[in-house]
Amino acid sequence: MTARVLEGGYRFENFVVGASNRLAHSAAQRVADAPGAAYNPLFIYGGSGLGKTHLAAAIAYHARQSHPTLRVELASADEIVARLHRAIASGQRETFASEFQQVDLLLLDDVQFLTGQRETQTELLRLFNLMQGGGRQLVMTSDRPPSEIPDVDQRLVSRLSGGLVVDVGAPDFEMRLAILRNCAQERELAFDDGVLDEVARLALGNVRELKGALNRLAAYQQLEEPPIRPADVRAVLGERRPTSSANLVAVADRHTSADGVSDDDGFLADIAHEVETRVERWRVMLGEACAFWRTEGYVTRVLERAMQLPAAPDVNGLLATFSAAVEHLRGLEMQAVTLDPGVRGNPAFRDPEQVAEAQRLLDRALASAMPLPAPNPIFTRESLEAGTSNQLALKAADAVVEQPGQRYNPLFIHGPSGTGKTHLAHAIASAAMSARPRGAVACLAAGTFVEEFIASMQEGGVERWRARYRAAELFVLDDIQQLADKERTQEELFHLFNVLHDRGAQVVLTSDRPPREVRGLADRLRSRFEGGLVVALQPPDRALRERLVRRWLAESGHPPEAALASYLADRDARSVRELSGLITRLAAAADLLAVPLDLPLARRELDGVTSMIAATPRAGVPLADGAHDAFFLDAEKVRWEWPDLGDRLSEEYR
Repeated sequence: MTARVLEGGYRFENFVVGASNRLAHSAAQRVADAPGAAYNPLFIYGGSGLGKTHLAAAIAYHARQSHPTLRVELASADEIVARLHRAIASGQRETFASEFQQVDLLLLDDVQFLTGQRETQTELLRLFNLMQGGGRQLVMTSDRPPSEIPDVDQRLVSRLSGGLVVDVGAPDFEMRLAILRNCAQERELAFDDGVLDEVARLALGNVRELKGALNRLAAYQQLEEPPIRPADVRAVLGERRPTSSANLVAVADRHTSADGVSDDDGFLADIAHEVETRVERWRVMLGEACAFWRTEGYVTRVLERAMQLPAAPDVNGLLATFSAAVEHLRGLEMQAVTLDPGVRGNPAFRDPEQVAEAQRLLDRALASAMPLPAPNPIFTRESLEAGTSNQLALKAADAVVEQPGQRYNPLFIHGPSGTGKTHLAHAIASAAMSARPRGAVACLAAGTFVEEFIASMQEGGVERWRARYRAAELFVLDDIQQLADKERTQEELFHLFNVLHDRGAQVVLTSDRPPREVRGLADRLRSRFEGGLVVALQPPDRALRERLVRRWLAESGHPPEAALASYLADRDARSVRELSGLITRLAAAADLLAVPLDLPLARRELDGVTSMIAATPRAGVPLADGAHDAFFLDAEKVRWEWPDLGDRLSEEYR
């Protein structure tokens, strides 16, 4: 976001105005022209992808252009929370407060994420009071109005609502068409007449979806020879095309690249650069900054690229952002070295373009101090029998272990209770740990995830708890239906999922139902879960049941007779757990009675079928004392059918 603001990617000039956003646009322009003079604070709310961030960034950009000395800070609420936590962890809380007290225009994006962040809310309330008292401007965006943001200090709600609260709505047809034409013009995309009109007629509710549709059309048209016709639009956008991901990436790169210079132009570019450096002050400023930061040991590629631009960027803003990035890196390194001295001097802490990698090093250091929950070793992949009811899930699991994060990410396994979801989830984690002993693997139940999060809030260790799981290379969460209606935990999982998925870490989830049927699950989580592979585990088929019966009988020390195995496999067991329970019950009965586990015993135990008992000893049936006495086996003296197994014992069984 910051880079696009500095380069003017988000401007009022490329913001399409319609009936749904006219008031918000006008208010934003007024604030950019005269920060602090009107509409303070300005609160813009609306659904995802409707232009809130664009307006906030446009305010920042134009305010800087109009007032070069203005100190502007644009950040998301998540970033503010993270910065405060890091400042507290490093004992620099006052430094955090003083940094923001010097800001003339503060823009906070997605303030709904302040929900429950009481410490951050208190700090922001104090900061807002100081800023407004000094006539400095506040701008905030959210997906809902202030009064509907849950678990926020009422004093803060009052401040947020004290200025102008405006909304941005979904675009109508004309506005959607204008947005599409603007995007196509910016990217120099050409389509046949009527194509963009047809896209605008689709039920795409926000700008992000419109741009996504445009990206897909551009990729398809680039890969296919004939140009897209209006009649093709719905088919192209509604179906998956058999195009390799590598080709799509290549197309995306061609569309988004903005700095390609041919070799033929290199000589002239070098001459032009030399001339401009001599006559343009902004290039001199950047050159001096590069020289200074190099002596401090920092990589300056981002500043060097800015020197190659044909026109002057916002040099002051760029240098301020670079300095802030360096300070951020210093803070990350200081925390990481405290936990793991071995990371001192890592190149990631010296490159402002590797902040994400530096954060990952800190996360790993934090995670090492708090080990990730490991899978249960008794659930192994080798102990899982394959059948038609589970073979797809097993193949997907094997693919995930072989190539984590590459093929099916996330992998979502669902099925009725007892079909083996937990077994398979732990088996994936165990196999991954065996294949990559140094890999960070987390495997836990969703209920445990919730309890850990609550405990971390109580102990003031939320940031450490987050870092613990951000370091995972494989994250397995079992029974996610337990997260239903737990909004704060779902919010944490949403951000964790994004962090893990963005860096290619594998995510595996299980549930007793598919994502769309999990009630109380946030739509943004549901859509991400459905973006991978959703695979079902069905109740075991007959062939699988027979194989399981034979194996379990052998493991319990009872020879698996063919007739017995066939009889048990024919029973309509709804789950593997139910079938296992039958075997356990029969094995216990056979052991307590000191008789073989055979078909007659199974039929008596499970169906209550009575056979005629001869007055002679049963061949091969030893009594407790090893004797074979027909007297004690007489049908008139022995009761063979007894409903309750426990009543057959003369003493309490321990």
